[in-house]
Amino acid sequence: MKKNLFIFALLALFACTTQTESTQQKNYIPQTPQLSSDLMTPEVLWSFGRLGSPQVSPDGESVLYTVTYYNIEENKPYRDIYSAQVSGGESKNLTNSPTNEFNTIWRPDGQKVGYISTASGSAQVWEMNPDGSGAKQISEIEGGISGFNYSPDGSKIFYIKSVKLDYNIHDLFPDLPKANARLENDLMYRHWDQWHDYTYQHIFIADYSDGKWGEGKDIMEGERFDSPMKPFGGIEQIAWSADGKILAYTCKKKTGKEYSISTNSDIYFYDVETGQTTNFTEGMMGYDKNPVFSADGKYLAWESMERDGYESDKNRLFVANLETGEKTDFTAEFDQNVHNLSWNEESNAIFFTSNIHGTDEIYHVKLSDGVISRLTDGIHDYQTVEPAGSKLVAQKVSMSQPAELYLVDPETGTDQPLTAVNKGILDQLTMGKVEERWLETTDGKKMHTWVIYPPNFDPNKKYPTLLYCQGGPQGTVSQFWSYRWNFQMMAANGYIIVAPNRRGLPGFGQEWNEQISKDYGGQNIKDYLTAIDELAKEPFVDESRLGAVGASYGGFSVFFLAGNHDGRFKAFISHDGMFNFEYQYLTTEEMWFANWDIGGPFWEKENAAAQRSYTFSPHNFVQNWDTPILVIHGEKDFRVPPDQGMAAFNAAVLRDIPAQFLYFPEENHWVLQAQNGILWQRVFFNWLGKWLKD
Repeated sequence: MKKNLFIFALLALFACTTQTESTQQKNYIPQTPQLSSDLMTPEVLWSFGRLGSPQVSPDGESVLYTVTYYNIEENKPYRDIYSAQVSGGESKNLTNSPTNEFNTIWRPDGQKVGYISTASGSAQVWEMNPDGSGAKQISEIEGGISGFNYSPDGSKIFYIKSVKLDYNIHDLFPDLPKANARLENDLMYRHWDQWHDYTYQHIFIADYSDGKWGEGKDIMEGERFDSPMKPFGGIEQIAWSADGKILAYTCKKKTGKEYSISTNSDIYFYDVETGQTTNFTEGMMGYDKNPVFSADGKYLAWESMERDGYESDKNRLFVANLETGEKTDFTAEFDQNVHNLSWNEESNAIFFTSNIHGTDEIYHVKLSDGVISRLTDGIHDYQTVEPAGSKLVAQKVSMSQPAELYLVDPETGTDQPLTAVNKGILDQLTMGKVEERWLETTDGKKMHTWVIYPPNFDPNKKYPTLLYCQGGPQGTVSQFWSYRWNFQMMAANGYIIVAPNRRGLPGFGQEWNEQISKDYGGQNIKDYLTAIDELAKEPFVDESRLGAVGASYGGFSVFFLAGNHDGRFKAFISHDGMFNFEYQYLTTEEMWFANWDIGGPFWEKENAAAQRSYTFSPHNFVQNWDTPILVIHGEKDFRVPPDQGMAAFNAAVLRDIPAQFLYFPEENHWVLQAQNGILWQRVFFNWLGKWLKD
């Protein structure tokens, strides 16, 4: 439920907005806005360039990345490919086109850059020289593709293409061409924000030689499964072996109800020579995904969870010796999650990122002794890491800065910027101070909490203050930079923000993370109240002007607090929150989440854990509502369907509680379109201003 892979959302949006674009259209050249104030506004927030997808060159001397700018007037994104020298210097825009390039990747010999563009009318592979010259379309695949990568020796290429295997209503009743209906027989007929379109993502392999393709072979022919896995998987779930003889791919080979209740994905090995497929992680019951082969071909590393049905289980680092078949958990004694695995050049160590106490840091593990070392320490989130010679190239954000690339020294943990995409805007803004505190909870534990102050904060004044309720529920309040839940935007509007890492969040040990399951209205709610009560004691916090805001699980938290806050708050905002647990159980799509975190269906009357969970449903406490509330929801939210928001809004109105309902017919669990995003911010702060300021 936490699904917070924002890059995937951007790729999906690009796919929608570029299908009919042509190369004759004028490119959007962003200009650094000259600001009339040093305070952030929604328009400024949507003017930032969004850096992503870094790829270090084979020789380690340069790095590719993409930057997306939004044209607010046109309400669409423009994405280009850039390059920067690892040694420093000015970055260069390589494409500068009106289409949105993605899946940028180096050819193994370093002589070409491959990428996907829709310039021809469908998503095809293009290649260009590393300096951006000589761009040429090299594929002509019917219907287009969504991802690709070269084999290490450059002799083959895999690509991802949708294959229609299921029958729609017109296949079943061809004499009714104007009929508009669906006929379903099992679950998973819709997922995240899309209805099943009767197709599956399959992997194809083709011969390749200097821009020329052979005929592609579907290595999953006839299989009603997806690889990469929907809705968020990309080419990181697929990997070539060092010799190009094996293609490892991630897949959950289940359908319908069985798929909806299980997280048991596996890594499969496809033998290019024999055409045989084997399940490499058979018997490992949780998520197994994101395989990465070592350069010497001796090892495979991947991310693994132990328990089936638990999407927030500890994300472990497994390494297999491909000669002996031995599989080793290198994080058995490491009480943190691992992400973004990357081998060193010598194939004897792995770099990765991990969340610790509200930040995402870079770590390193040696295969020889299994010792894990923390390389970085600071108030930031590293989002990627990749070796570049003796250094590391890493993407980094903080609450006060959107993503940029940095060169990290693995010996000292220090970094220096490689890019400055947003320097022109940031130099004009004053950001609020970000402070971390440790607060004592009601059960005697210490809870990490971020406090963000308004720019030009005056401790002699009293400020309205917001309790931020995090989603997930297992999603850390780290140093993330958000284009919706942006703490510096809230601070710029004159609010102090209290953002606790309450029970149920990673980065504080698995026990802390797991406590929330089947206890939604319990200790984590007490943690929220501890955070706001402790900060309300400060002389600069106006305890008569407190608000609570949040989305997803945070939206549920707001609904729950609305009926259980004992007069603390004067305004609420809930985005895409659960209001009625029984209805939520029967209308969400990923049933494994509801079964694990709620405990099971409401009709299991002998299931004590589940029955207790349903008592926490916010609709049970509507009779206690007495505080103005803004409810926000997107129509395409299939995780927490929009009827949840409508029901909460209706309940408030029927109870004569001041309320508004902001409804987005084209948005999902997030808000991705530029003008909708700006509208969201305006309504958000208008509501808070009305009840906490006016």
